[in-house]
Amino acid sequence: MEELISPNETGIIMIPDISGFTDFVINTNMFTGKYITENLLKSIIDSNNLSFKVSEIEGDAVLFYKYRKIPSFDDTLAQIVVMYKNFKKELGRLSLELTMEISLSLKIIVHYGSFTQYTIGKFKKLYGATVVEAHQMLKNHMAKFPPYALFSEAFLKANFEQPAQSIIEYDNCDNCIYLAKIGYIHYL
Repeated sequence: MEELISPNETGIIMIPDISGFTDFVINTNMFTGKYITENLLKSIIDSNNLSFKVSEIEGDAVLFYKYRKIPSFDDTLAQIVVMYKNFKKELGRLSLELTMEISLSLKIIVHYGSFTQYTIGKFKKLYGATVVEAHQMLKNHMAKFPPYALFSEAFLKANFEQPAQSIIEYDNCDNCIYLAKIGYIHYL
């Protein structure tokens, strides 16, 4: 049954993105690169324990989303850890199988806000400022190195009854950086 979406529906967007992909594509045999990419993206999609929907696969990234019943910060972080571990495991398996070093990593963006969908033929696309903002977060210069997860300020505020409490949570994290008005970077 198709989910009915109102024009101002709020939800979560999660984008796992493979870092180092452009150099990888340029410097790797096309058939080998395609095989590696397929398997890495499959490992990410198969790790989807929170029942996110896949909007699209964008070359080196998966655009996941979920309306209503937004997962908690802790559940979202646990989901990210599973995705990263399975990605890393598959990367190791592929390196052994193909006897080559594969210099790829993962960064994951989590954002929250209003977005909707439109349909062209059999394709459904997400639409809204929240979608654009999530893609802009991928191009950040705040995170020093992958792998990491970047949680937007909007997602954090949606997950804590008292948003100021969220900042206290980061004080207990050794691998975290909090950036006012941007969000929280958690190095994996």
